[in-house]
Amino acid sequence: MTERPTPDLSILETRVYRGANIWSYDRAIHLVVDLGVLEKFPTNTLPGFTDHLVAMLPGLREHSCSRGRRGGFVERLHEGTWLGHVAEHCALALQQVVGHDVRRGKTRQVKGRDGVYNVIFGYADEQVGLAASRLAVRLVNHLVEADPAFDWDEELEQFIRRAQRTAFGPSTQAIIDEAVSRDIPWIRLNQHSLVQLGQGVHAQRIRATMTSQTSSIAVDIASDKDLTTSLLSAAGLPVPKQESVRTVEACVRAAGRIGYPVVVKPLDGNHGRGVCLNLQDEDQVAEAFEIAREQSRRGHVIVESHVVGKDYRCLIIDGKVAAIAERVPASVVGDGSSTVEQLVDDANADPRRGVGHEKVLTRIKVDDAAIERVRDQGFAMSDVPPEGTTVRLALTGNMSTGGISIDRTFEAHPENVEIAEEAARMVGLDIAGIDFICPDITEPVRETGGAICEVNAAPGFRMHTHPTIGEPQFIAKPVVDMLFPPGATSRIPIIAVTGTNGKTTTSRMISHIFKGMGRKVGMTSTDGVVIDERLVIRADASGPRSARMVLQNPRVDTAVFEVARGGILREGLGYERNDVAVVINVAPDHLGLRGIDTVEQLADVKAVLVEAVPRDGHAVLNADDPLVRAMRRRCSGQVVWFSMEEPGTETRDMIDAHCRRGGKALVLNPSERGEMIVVKHGPREMQLAWTHLLPSTFGGKARMNVQNALAAAAAAFASGAPLHDIRQGLRSFSTNYYLSPGRLNEIEVNGVNVIVDYCHNAPGMRMLGDFVDRVGDSLEGSHDLARPSRIGIIATAGDRRDQDMRELGDVAAQHFDVVIVREDEALRNRPRGETAGLVLEGVRAAMAAGARCKQAEEVLDEIEAVRHAMSRANRGDLVILCVDQHAAVMTELENWSPQAQAGAGFSDDSPLADPDYVAPTAE
Repeated sequence: MTERPTPDLSILETRVYRGANIWSYDRAIHLVVDLGVLEKFPTNTLPGFTDHLVAMLPGLREHSCSRGRRGGFVERLHEGTWLGHVAEHCALALQQVVGHDVRRGKTRQVKGRDGVYNVIFGYADEQVGLAASRLAVRLVNHLVEADPAFDWDEELEQFIRRAQRTAFGPSTQAIIDEAVSRDIPWIRLNQHSLVQLGQGVHAQRIRATMTSQTSSIAVDIASDKDLTTSLLSAAGLPVPKQESVRTVEACVRAAGRIGYPVVVKPLDGNHGRGVCLNLQDEDQVAEAFEIAREQSRRGHVIVESHVVGKDYRCLIIDGKVAAIAERVPASVVGDGSSTVEQLVDDANADPRRGVGHEKVLTRIKVDDAAIERVRDQGFAMSDVPPEGTTVRLALTGNMSTGGISIDRTFEAHPENVEIAEEAARMVGLDIAGIDFICPDITEPVRETGGAICEVNAAPGFRMHTHPTIGEPQFIAKPVVDMLFPPGATSRIPIIAVTGTNGKTTTSRMISHIFKGMGRKVGMTSTDGVVIDERLVIRADASGPRSARMVLQNPRVDTAVFEVARGGILREGLGYERNDVAVVINVAPDHLGLRGIDTVEQLADVKAVLVEAVPRDGHAVLNADDPLVRAMRRRCSGQVVWFSMEEPGTETRDMIDAHCRRGGKALVLNPSERGEMIVVKHGPREMQLAWTHLLPSTFGGKARMNVQNALAAAAAAFASGAPLHDIRQGLRSFSTNYYLSPGRLNEIEVNGVNVIVDYCHNAPGMRMLGDFVDRVGDSLEGSHDLARPSRIGIIATAGDRRDQDMRELGDVAAQHFDVVIVREDEALRNRPRGETAGLVLEGVRAAMAAGARCKQAEEVLDEIEAVRHAMSRANRGDLVILCVDQHAAVMTELENWSPQAQAGAGFSDDSPLADPDYVAPTAE
């Protein structure tokens, strides 16, 4: 029986990348889709598929795809392409329907899985992009086999309405577009119009056209129309006579005192709601009072004299007139054959008109007020007005009620401009909308008559950026100029650190260097988020969300991010680019997770940081690691090498050639006195520090921290830090618990030398084992009676591969006399004891092959394992605790013996010497 196509396309997995990622330099949505039986049916085998698809989404004709020309994708459809690729282009086309300019996309088969594809495409709004992906899959399936419940027109309309609900208003979007054109980063802070421009200490916020610089008092004044009129009148500015009332009787009496005709409006309304104009008698005033009171938040109503003339809106930004528009109330013009109702329908059919602020014009709303207004002009909605007769449907010229705008920016009389600017200054608004009523804006209002009827906070930009008649005004420019004057900085330096091992310590070293320079550093790491030396969140904060949290903090002027593999794969980077990317090493770890099966693939993930370096940035790379060295080809900026190799090696020869071309590097130069860290920049060599004098290196024995110090110094040097500040930072950074909790913390407990560290994988254990051998050898030389024992507590996470767990045990057995295997509290989908059992297998296999280890034990609970290790240790022994919950372990050691507080790790200024100190916990 011949197999036939069925609608099998389905989404297996969805990821949203909010920054650079392994697929794209920019944010993207990643779908893993399964074609099912459709894998056997490319588009050229589906009769009518292409024609129907293009008819439903005509924008696909513009897609170039891999052909690089208009219509390239349609050619691919006719020739035959797979439906995962079609879903990608449909998701892009749907976003383009709602005005989002997104074009990036790619589709690749998942290795080793027939019919399963990675579909990646860009997005402008996350929720719209996700909705587009779901609708695209439904559309493709519908075209394969028609679904009676699938109404394309209705589905498309619902999608458009959803996009409109989450879209920025025209004012906010105009400011964001201007910011983007100046390379100013932005972050959406809620689902509405609250947006942050810039980063950290340079950040400014906007909400529609209110800014961080908008005075709250000025907004209150503008909202109180009575107070506004009083202030303007006191300044000698033309304003109408006005009174504030709370009852209908007071309203009628005030109208009589002011003199008819009058205007009645809410004291604190907006968008022209509740405004009643040209009221001629007491009955109209009484009726208008109820309308105005409904729109007044505090129940106060304004009665003022009716000023005759045209309605003008003067936009003032930072004290200067930026644009002027004449506002014409919603109206239709008779053609001699259509009714008023038909004329309104024809006007609303204009594609420029939409609901609310979604488009440049708003649809004319026919409500009771509009019908009454038409009746006042002698017509009913079913009447046919004579040709050329204008029928108004609203009293006010607000765009939100269906009005139109005519640009008058360059026509206003200078005196009127001066009056508008003075009005904004009197109220105190940085961005103000001044409403003028006057016969002609080109003539002085003091001579022709006219007045300022309102001063508005947060004025809309739509009438100026998209006037119905006249030239648009680029008014977002002065707004951004006000927030970020020419030459002002909008970004803070971002230093991102990644690697298999050493990320946290290197990040702490870099942060410590900049703290010594007086910077307010925001740092993320696996221990949490630190803002200016204060731990604000205790959690694994090496992902993109924590990075965004730092960039939103108004105190931070330098950001140091530890970036882990998991965050990159899950959401991408939490920012657009990093000024300095540091890659310490790449070794087998976390393999077999999220499609990363080889160390080369893991290197591709780490390289995302290098790809996020701009042309004026730097990538700090470990020249000793071949996988890291290969990342230089992915860097748009400059490469700064660091190396622990001795002079004369192939690596050092490569670095010397790099520096002869003007490059930068940090290397170790050995001598009789020890190893010197040397900064190389072009032909110059500058001595930085002896490695054995850096506290974090334990006299040079902790080779992993020598490497970390090289990386940290290179990052600081690339960021422009002076050498003496880098030197001082490295000399003052130690691995005590206060500066580096859980990383090579050394203490003495009853004569036992204890090291607390986070080591949890085989590559890290090799480096830690080298340190243990160096320290252990020095301890053996200081004891004449017996050789000190080396006791190690080890563990790993349950999401590692079985062979990785066995390898960890094998490596540990080479360096310890006694190995105690424990387990983390989070088992990561393994039964209790399984992870420890696999590690023990590796230990015992190594013991059978003649490894140093003579005894292996299993104590699953972390604290119980610590107690067991300490109970069997003798004076002079070396105990290495590879911990998960380092704060709990340090507390246990502190309780174990009073001497712990007086040990090397607990000086008088140590946090554990403070009885009120609450140690951080890694969650």
